[in-house]
Amino acid sequence: MITRRHFLRAAACTVATLAAPRAFAIGNPSYPSRSVKWVVPYAPGGATDVLSRLLCQRLSDRLGQTFVVENKPGAGSNIGTQTVITSAPDGYTLLLTSTANAINASFDPSLPYDFARAIAPVAGLARIPLVLVVNNDLPVKNIADFIAYAKANPGKMSIASSGIGTSLHLSGELFKSLAGVQFTHVPYRGSAPGLTDVMSGQIQGMFDNVTSSFELMRAGKLRALGVTTRERSEILPDVPSIADTLPGYETSSFYGVGAPHDTPREIVDLLNREIDTALSDAEIKARIAELGAIPLHGNAGEFGSMLNAETERWRKVVELSGIKKE
Repeated sequence: MITRRHFLRAAACTVATLAAPRAFAIGNPSYPSRSVKWVVPYAPGGATDVLSRLLCQRLSDRLGQTFVVENKPGAGSNIGTQTVITSAPDGYTLLLTSTANAINASFDPSLPYDFARAIAPVAGLARIPLVLVVNNDLPVKNIADFIAYAKANPGKMSIASSGIGTSLHLSGELFKSLAGVQFTHVPYRGSAPGLTDVMSGQIQGMFDNVTSSFELMRAGKLRALGVTTRERSEILPDVPSIADTLPGYETSSFYGVGAPHDTPREIVDLLNREIDTALSDAEIKARIAELGAIPLHGNAGEFGSMLNAETERWRKVVELSGIKKE
């Protein structure tokens, strides 16, 4: 005969056994038990750095451990990326993923890793439209004018970018191909010097993130002709989509979060839920809006599908341009 004490002990064990999978499914209660490193593969001070620090503060507050931003710039984001994908898959080293990762998969044949296989997608953060801006003295008012002017002046126009193989550069290459025009690509070390030369008239135009060129457009120092996304930008509501004139044209920049491959699913799902919640925070939503960006909500699987789609999109653009990293 079983005693009352034995019965209660057995019942308690049964309840604990049944409850354990559920508790684990909603997030490993031991994670995080120490600080988490959030690697930004760019220099401090940019929009990605600001957004990462805001999110890390929210995650620190909600999960009870410090999320620390660590900037590791260089090699077109590859130094920071490699640091993360070679780290232990335990959730304590995260990567700010971006368009550069999608582009480098096909643009850089020397990569020592396959990004799609090396990364565990965690969460999307934001998508940022690009905008074609031109010097105010250029006699064009819209995309149709720009195409006509380029065709009437073959080889006489120069378009700046923040570097070879960037989304800014390849957005120009896609435009050239679809519009059937020619212009000279002039790479700079970042957007700022390129925009300066567009304003001075040394360069005729530039594809740039709306984030870095918005204030110059608002001040009337540059003329915006069209945004690269299918929809208009909320901070540039009067600027049409390039696709309105050039069907099939679409590019943008995006940012998200990844972890080393084989990071436990329960950790990935926990981080995804917390990041998705943070993106709905009023302060973070306001900051994203100031950047001219669109929040990317969804689960880890949806972000993974987006990463694959973006990698394929940029592969086609790289093939179309015929340009690869030497």
